Amino acid sequence: MADKTFQVKLVKSGIGRPKRHRETLKGLGLTRMNKVMTLNDTPAIRGMVKKVEHLVQVLADDK
Repeated sequence: MADKTFQVKLVKSGIGRPKRHRETLKGLGLTRMNKVMTLNDTPAIRGMVKKVEHLVQVLADDK
């Protein structure tokens, strides 16, 4: 399962959000608006994306 990836884009700012949300964005590598990161499809990463789903957009599932 670790060989699958997906892309996540930061579409809303972390400014004014709880500290844990900002830290989660930083952990995902999303430090600037409109930045796209390709992430491994693991349960931990999916949980992080779920936590900040109102700030990010999942773009594509790569194979």
